[in-house]
Amino acid sequence: MRLYGNKIPSIVKDIVKGLLDAQIVEIEANNIPEVELDIESVLKEYLRAERALTEEAKDLAHSRGLDYSAHQKIKRTLAEKRKFGLYEDSIKYLSDQLLETLLYTHHVEEIYGDDHEVRAVLAPVLKRHMNQNDNLDVEVRKHIKNLQEGTQDWEIRYQQVMERLRAARGEVG
Repeated sequence: MRLYGNKIPSIVKDIVKGLLDAQIVEIEANNIPEVELDIESVLKEYLRAERALTEEAKDLAHSRGLDYSAHQKIKRTLAEKRKFGLYEDSIKYLSDQLLETLLYTHHVEEIYGDDHEVRAVLAPVLKRHMNQNDNLDVEVRKHIKNLQEGTQDWEIRYQQVMERLRAARGEVG
């Protein structure tokens, strides 16, 4: 599972709507945009931290004279040491981060549900949005399988094919 920056606005809206619909939180109408910004900041920070982890892993692989394929293993090791949720652990990690934010933000009036009830709203929303891109990711990778993953050519071509496929599906990038 992977979080994509272009999905953040949809995820934010769906999380707030889900929490309000389930009557798990109370948010004054004028504070909804602030809560959305709080949630957005958690998701954007996750993306920033993941990118930094990727770069650090690439640098370590390069400095050790390892080929690009080793960087994923190094990235996973770094994430485990930092207790950062990657891949299959990302949903739980993000749910925990979002729950913490909801508990401590001054923009949420009241949380009526237990932690597990809040997570029960957060996790399916994250999973749904992050899973949609997994299928697209597989399709993109099929189109560029002739390129070496991790190279600049691969990264550029990946983005081009991803944008083309999204446009073909009518998704906003």
